[in-house]
Amino acid sequence: METSLQMTLDPKPGTVVQGRRVDRDRELVEALRLHEPTAVERLVVAYGDRAYRLASGITGNAQDAEEVVQDVFWTVVRKIDTFRGESAFGSWFYRIVANAAYRKARGGQGRRGDLSLDDVPPIFDEQGRHVAPIADWSASVEDHAAQTELRVALTSALNELPPDYRTALLLRDVEGLSNLQIAEVLGVSVPTVKSRVHRTRLLLRKQLGAAMTTSDATTAARSDA
Repeated sequence: METSLQMTLDPKPGTVVQGRRVDRDRELVEALRLHEPTAVERLVVAYGDRAYRLASGITGNAQDAEEVVQDVFWTVVRKIDTFRGESAFGSWFYRIVANAAYRKARGGQGRRGDLSLDDVPPIFDEQGRHVAPIADWSASVEDHAAQTELRVALTSALNELPPDYRTALLLRDVEGLSNLQIAEVLGVSVPTVKSRVHRTRLLLRKQLGAAMTTSDATTAARSDA
């Protein structure tokens, strides 16, 4: 599910923010603090696409996302001296993006009604494994003819998720943050992050399974006509 989500939303994803990324960010932070001429450009290159993906995922609107990203970079440049290094720079940066995007989303006219996570209560066996049947649509990712339709269905399903759950999933499966980093960004516990990501994956698989089943049935009917 993680690989399929990333491949479908972003066929050419950026480098994952993990491991050695923190060391490179230390140099970036220092450059920003010293107001080096190329510091802002380096910040945009490193985080521009990621900021837009997250802002777009929360606001559901391209124009709003662009405004959020512009505000975020301005905020980071102005407030870089408040970054104390208690968490990774990436976590601090994503927190600013998420907060700005949430404010923008609340200030707008709102999105379509969010799906309820009650639609997919997790069902586990005695070993804690999920046992509910879920349609397997993953093969469609490799089918070029179905990729566009799958991407549309996935984007639609993401847009209907509750914002907190959608954000957790995007940070985990698209941006590659660890559960601990996501917890720092969202200000929640690691178990809460795990629960949100798990239940959101189940709901997406359910929505995508239904969409792809409908698509397959339509295709078959056309072939028989």
